[in-house]
Amino acid sequence: MTARVLHVITGLDHGGAERQLLLLLRHLPARCEVATLTSGGALAGAVLAAGVPLHEIAMRGNRDPRALPRLVRLMRRGRYDAVHTHLYRSCVYGRIAARLAGVPRVIATEHSLGDGHIEGRRTTAGVRLLYRATERLGSATVAVSPTVARRLGDWGVPASRVVVVPNGIDAAAFAYDPGARERVRERYGIGPGEFVAGAVGRLVPTKRFDLLIEAFAEVPDGRLLLVGDGPERTALEALARERGARVTFTGGTADVAGALSAMDLYAAPSTQETFGLSVLEALASGLPALYTACPALDDLPPDLAPSAHRLPTLLPVWITALRHWAGRGAARTGARPGPPPAVAHYAITAHAARLADLYTARDGDGAGAEPTERDRDERRTAVTQAPRP
Repeated sequence: MTARVLHVITGLDHGGAERQLLLLLRHLPARCEVATLTSGGALAGAVLAAGVPLHEIAMRGNRDPRALPRLVRLMRRGRYDAVHTHLYRSCVYGRIAARLAGVPRVIATEHSLGDGHIEGRRTTAGVRLLYRATERLGSATVAVSPTVARRLGDWGVPASRVVVVPNGIDAAAFAYDPGARERVRERYGIGPGEFVAGAVGRLVPTKRFDLLIEAFAEVPDGRLLLVGDGPERTALEALARERGARVTFTGGTADVAGALSAMDLYAAPSTQETFGLSVLEALASGLPALYTACPALDDLPPDLAPSAHRLPTLLPVWITALRHWAGRGAARTGARPGPPPAVAHYAITAHAARLADLYTARDGDGAGAEPTERDRDERRTAVTQAPRP
């Protein structure tokens, strides 16, 4: 019988976890619904267009106590076989609600646990304590890379409760499109032969787009295309003006594939990544890529991604690399090879099938093993201290 699954996510604005969920909804062999803690979001329409029911919890802040009883009621009405949570806030509230609602399986994907950061924000002892206490309420926690699995272990999550299921990618959706290249370049006033380096991601400090702007200011010609939005946008725009760098800020967009087709080089100096999905998407588009942190590639043999080059976050190194690629005449033609073998390694179909197995597994089968007495104590504490529905 096909499992009925409720995905709980904090919001549906443009972001890696949000786009990964949307991709999963198209490939999971399960009957899926989505609950978003916040209302609206740029990807809400795409979820509905995929024929997936969407429930908005209308949470007004991180500590809005009304969210928990609303989630519990939704889960009880839905009689779901599994709840799958995504991102920190929804994992905390979603796990507690699922336990109170009696959902048989509770799976959480840890998308954004960095080294000292979670979802771009610095972690504290209180954040780690709450995470560990509520993690015990679930059946298993999915790490999107071995790097994230090690970080979960450092936070005190037992290895027996963690399963590594990498993010998936639909390579065909990011295949190079000459028509999209022309259309996107025209939209942003970029000439057909102009060199374009670019990146996709939330405009937050850990992405180090400031370093990218500083480096590109030293490139003789060309354009830097930053695709995404976030709290650092105003500061980054000011930096670009101050340095005289030719930078186009697109804001969030659903047409990531088109933006990648418009580029000649992908540049990602981010120092905090749990997987590095945007680098994989760039490789799927046939782009060469410069990057600092990408566990998805670091966990594979280098010959599976020969067009990806790792650089330290040193300004002179990035200046030299960008100047080198800007001077390559071949880069301006738009012609590019197909994706390297690393992209096929992360095919979304295999990822979705592995998650579907977790939805129907019994506790004790791998991740989600029978809890210890300490686990039971922490579960009781998390549930009894939560607001009652």
